[in-house]
Amino acid sequence: MSNIVSTTETFVRDLFKEKLSGTFTYHNLTHTLRVLKGTNEIIENSKINAKDAVILQLSALLHDTGYIESRENHEEISVRIAKEFLESQDVDKETISGVKECILATKMNHEPANLLEETIRDADSSHFGKKYFQEVSEFLRKEYSLQGVQEYSAQDWRDATIKLMVKKHQFYTPYAIKEWQPQKESNLAKLLKDKKKDKKKIKKEKLKAELKAKYKDASPERGIQTFYRTALRNHIKLSDIADTKANILLSVNAIIISLVLSNLLSKLDTNPYLVTPSAIFVLSSTITMILAVIATRPNVTRGKFTDEDVKNKDVNLTFFGNFHKMELSKFQWAIDELLKDRDYVYSSLTKDLYFLGKVLDRKYRILRWTYTIFVIGIIVSILSFAISFKASGQSVEEVTKTIVNP
Repeated sequence: MSNIVSTTETFVRDLFKEKLSGTFTYHNLTHTLRVLKGTNEIIENSKINAKDAVILQLSALLHDTGYIESRENHEEISVRIAKEFLESQDVDKETISGVKECILATKMNHEPANLLEETIRDADSSHFGKKYFQEVSEFLRKEYSLQGVQEYSAQDWRDATIKLMVKKHQFYTPYAIKEWQPQKESNLAKLLKDKKKDKKKIKKEKLKAELKAKYKDASPERGIQTFYRTALRNHIKLSDIADTKANILLSVNAIIISLVLSNLLSKLDTNPYLVTPSAIFVLSSTITMILAVIATRPNVTRGKFTDEDVKNKDVNLTFFGNFHKMELSKFQWAIDELLKDRDYVYSSLTKDLYFLGKVLDRKYRILRWTYTIFVIGIIVSILSFAISFKASGQSVEEVTKTIVNP
């Protein structure tokens, strides 16, 4: 009968190699051989006769072959595969019947009825009482994930395993209780310890988050910083907008003056009625350009400060114009002094905000005048051209020909 065990092992090896999916990271040949090893341990240390030993060994090898077809009801499929294989090997019906009963006994909720069923159940779950329990358990979690059975987080899987070990699993045979139960209890104790440690960590992080949120809500510092940050950003953005507007006016009026000078200047001798409107047009554009340049013209500051200025908090170190001519060592010293005093920091930010506002006020006042003069100049120039054309007595076609043609 020992030959049938060897033949069956070869059969299972080939079957799993050819037909078992690679997603079975737990229910595979390694698990099968582990169950066979556990079965042999119990057989060697129990009063089990040779015939029953063969039944157990065959059951250990064939009990998970049904996974090649389906996870659902794999025990029944395993019974069918085992029956067909063993009959092809001329195994007697009594042995085949015993193998069938042992395979069906591996169902999770089945209560073993005899020593053989107890043995195969203990061997099938022997990893609970081994030092490599954690690694094997992770293989099963990975299998569930790969096959879309269920996704478990590390904490959820640990909790489910603890529940299984405490409420559903038990060893039945005297050998398993004596040899594997102590290690199972050690494995369970480690899981419980890890769970307790995680609970403390989660509780600590939750408390830390609550205190942090409470501190942020209660502390005025955050609101103050947000105010300065928002106000300064808005001022800088408005300054950029003002510079952009001034650059647009510069570009437009430069083009206007170029066109006027290139097209009308050479015709003023023969068309004197164009002198006044052209002069108004060029003058308004020139004034507009000058005001646009003034609006964007940078103000040069002395770029130096004294030790007394820092000590008296009279210098604003947030603006480059107050320190660009200072040596690095002096500037570093001044910054160190600034950072030591919270009130000095906020005072500097306030000054920076105030003077940025003053600069913006100047820019936008000049820009307002610039746009006003530009619009008025355009309107007056057009009216002047219209009056001059009418006074000259020329038709629209003649005037257009005079302006456009070189």
